[in-house]
Amino acid sequence: MTKLNPSQAALSDGLLDAGCIKFGEFTLKSGLISPIYIDLRRIISFPKLLEQIGAAYLPILQTLKFDRLAGLPYAAIPIATAISLQGNYPMIYPRKEVKTYGTKAEIEGEFHTGETAIVIDDLATTGGSKFEAIEKLTAVGLIVKDIVVLVDRQSGAKESLDQAGYSMQAVLTITQLLDHWEETGKVEKDKIEATRTFLKD
Repeated sequence: MTKLNPSQAALSDGLLDAGCIKFGEFTLKSGLISPIYIDLRRIISFPKLLEQIGAAYLPILQTLKFDRLAGLPYAAIPIATAISLQGNYPMIYPRKEVKTYGTKAEIEGEFHTGETAIVIDDLATTGGSKFEAIEKLTAVGLIVKDIVVLVDRQSGAKESLDQAGYSMQAVLTITQLLDHWEETGKVEKDKIEATRTFLKD
């Protein structure tokens, strides 16, 4: 059982209190019924929490070499902005839909061929959306080596990215969050157990 440091613990509780992580019965996109739902899009309504999240990425980013942050639309754009403001890192983002007018940009923001972009996302599940984004970034001559997410659901993303030669790190893993909330009694034991069982399957 890994103990969270005080800032990770405060962040974990902040996510829970803001309703970014909920326990109950939720139908996922895949049709599966999940006992946990992670909705990190809500953080934009909590400026202090968003600031905390931006700060939580910095210790990881300070160990990596890159020229720009690439926030993934839509949930990670506010996160990447918060990181950019606190770390003074320039930011870009790959568009979900390519503009059919004006500059017809696929990537918004300033960048130069040969620069290294670090992918910033909110959540990692299987890694599919990360590969799509990496493809868009490398297509315009950017180099991608690292991906940093807020929460790793531990559903295979890290492994599939590793196999493809990329490195993924997370501020928090789902295991750390569940362990912390169980230990502090923030979430009922039966809900924690149901979530652990669901994530194992």
